[in-house]
Amino acid sequence: MAQPNHDPTAGDVLGAYLRSQATAFLRALRLHDAGAAGAGGGPLGGDDGDAAHGLRGAARRIASSLSTFRVLTQASWADPLRTELVWLSSTLADEHAYAARLSRLMEALQRLSASPEVPAPRGTGAGALTVGAARAGALLERQLTLARTRAHSATLQALGSARFHAVADAVAVLASEVPLDPVAADGRPDDVLTPLAEMAGTRLGAAVAALPAAGASTPYSAHADAAWHEVRRLLRVHRYAREALGTYEPHLAAASEALNQHRDASEAATASATAARTPRIAPATAYALGVLHADQRHAVEASRLTFHTLWTPTAAVPAAP
Repeated sequence: MAQPNHDPTAGDVLGAYLRSQATAFLRALRLHDAGAAGAGGGPLGGDDGDAAHGLRGAARRIASSLSTFRVLTQASWADPLRTELVWLSSTLADEHAYAARLSRLMEALQRLSASPEVPAPRGTGAGALTVGAARAGALLERQLTLARTRAHSATLQALGSARFHAVADAVAVLASEVPLDPVAADGRPDDVLTPLAEMAGTRLGAAVAALPAAGASTPYSAHADAAWHEVRRLLRVHRYAREALGTYEPHLAAASEALNQHRDASEAATASATAARTPRIAPATAYALGVLHADQRHAVEASRLTFHTLWTPTAAVPAAP
């Protein structure tokens, strides 16, 4: 136990952060359990959706910290927990992602069908896009609602499994006691935590530097999205590392949001392209899906430009107490 006037060690700082995130996880779990009691097994929404969001956020932060600051922890305990938290956050994210993707695509179809700037297919009437958009919307709704239903079932199965209960038990232990390596954790935060956080920043910087320059004219390829998704992941790791040190950098949050928009548009474009490959769909439906795909790819490019614009490091601001 730290003595009065004792400067906090690296273990004190990391331990406080991990305990706070473990507490947030358990709070979200209680909210989920309360919501599940009256939800009747339907899709996540309201308080239950908020609970899932809270569980995902806390799980990601704990897992990321256990990776970035691994040398401070007892690896035999931390490594398995990190793996399980990554599984949990990924599982919980799927249902929300399908619902958000459907909502995004329906809004885009409505906007495009009302836009005078979108031409109708050659040889058709002026209302052809509207008709095709309605059919495309119905097709997307069937496909994505089915995917969401399956994801919801997988979420319920995961949250009721012995695997999840073991994770929850481990996080409950973490809320009161963080298994740290006594030697590594005894160092000064600036000597131990800061260099580790900077390594996460260096990996991020290298990944950003490898991206095509803003405005670069390159042929469209969905495979190129993977590099951007990796930057998004590394930026999240970097943000959580800075957060654990009590530092808030507004430009990182804004850049992260731009990459979230990039991910959403990219996955929406993929969903529209997948729907367009459905056998025996009407030409007007295929045309509307093609217009939708192009619209979402434009959104991808816009998000990339926004990210490049925001990627200008600024002075760090201490986090609010």
